[in-house]
Amino acid sequence: MDANTSRQINQLIRREVVPATGCTEPACVALAVAYAASLSPERAEYIDVEMSANMLKNAMGVGIPGTGAIGIPIAIALGAVIRRPELQLELLSGFTAEQLREAEALLPRQIITFGLKEDPSIDKLYVEARVRFEGGDEARCIIDRTHTGLRLLELNGHPMHEAEPLPASPSECSEVILPTEPSAKDIDLTFDLVYRYATEAPLEEIEFIYEAALQNKTVGEHALSGKFGHGVGRMIQSEAGQRLLGSSPLTHMLSYTSGACDARMDGAQLTVMSNSGSGNQGITATLPVLTFAESQGVSREVTTRALMMSSLMVVYVKQLLGRLSCLCGMVVSGIGSAAALVYIMGGSKEQSGYAVKNMIGNVTGMICDGAKPSCSLKASTGISSALISALLAMEQEVVTGLEGIVADDVDDCIRNLAEVGRDGMTQTDRKILEVMIRSKR
Repeated sequence: MDANTSRQINQLIRREVVPATGCTEPACVALAVAYAASLSPERAEYIDVEMSANMLKNAMGVGIPGTGAIGIPIAIALGAVIRRPELQLELLSGFTAEQLREAEALLPRQIITFGLKEDPSIDKLYVEARVRFEGGDEARCIIDRTHTGLRLLELNGHPMHEAEPLPASPSECSEVILPTEPSAKDIDLTFDLVYRYATEAPLEEIEFIYEAALQNKTVGEHALSGKFGHGVGRMIQSEAGQRLLGSSPLTHMLSYTSGACDARMDGAQLTVMSNSGSGNQGITATLPVLTFAESQGVSREVTTRALMMSSLMVVYVKQLLGRLSCLCGMVVSGIGSAAALVYIMGGSKEQSGYAVKNMIGNVTGMICDGAKPSCSLKASTGISSALISALLAMEQEVVTGLEGIVADDVDDCIRNLAEVGRDGMTQTDRKILEVMIRSKR
């Protein structure tokens, strides 16, 4: 691999694997409000947030860190109070008790409204926040394409930030970490590029992904010490879980990974290393791989390269699928994990490709019905399927191009998955949101 290609991939993965506190969708909503609110020292008199269907779906039912509350209103209120957009996706970490009280006091004043942005031209990841201040000024912020992608920031109609040109396609999305960061087209990944970079890059260049996995493991360990969400991870390690499921590499993978998702979706004030804008994807791309590698006693180098393979595969699939879709992110991270598990077991590149095909032939239809505590159940499904897919691949068993949406070429197979999730399930996505809204009235 030439030095320029390696450099581009390294820049891409470092931008996509970043810290996030709480679910990234409400964090993104809070960030948009914080950007707008930061433009004036005056108190907010009225706050309105419109968002795409996928954003609304993912922000409705998830716990907000450190609040004991669920959903969008408290995230909006915290953004209006904290007013520190430079914190990016860590905006909802470390706020004071006084700031929380101030945010909670906004809710009964009924100055906050939010809803669906009815515009078919917007991206699936879109948030528009308007803040009117007591002095009469009005600020507006738009974040789209990525969870920190600042597209517009204006005060009284005057631009306060020079917007970058919109990317031409999902594969060209770039994360805007700071308003001054230049836009650049990302390298278009392939399975070959992912595999070669993970297995050939200098170890010191990719060592950060091992540290990211350790950070996520601390969240899993914390979850197993308390009661969070549905307690899937804790249940697996309970007496009943051990008696019926046993103690094995799979149950260790399940307990740590599901536990971390339990804590995150319940609103624990813990920072995880996210992937492609999703904390759960970051968790499920790293913890199954890390815990399996530990159980097999492989070297730190093998573990690090496997973690890079899994994490970069997630970025690759999301380039084609888009940040938000009707497909559950556990499908995507499971694909990355399956390829990496084969590598840990000493399998070949071809066998890692087999594992990818086996995953796509199995769990493609798992829907995303929003971020919520039960995401940990879906994590356990993805992890189980990843290990089965990898074990089959090690036996030279693979779902063939004659079966379903699977294609003989692994890149074609991933493109088929993305086409189904990105385009084919658009109507399903709308129906899911409709059902969610109706059932919660």
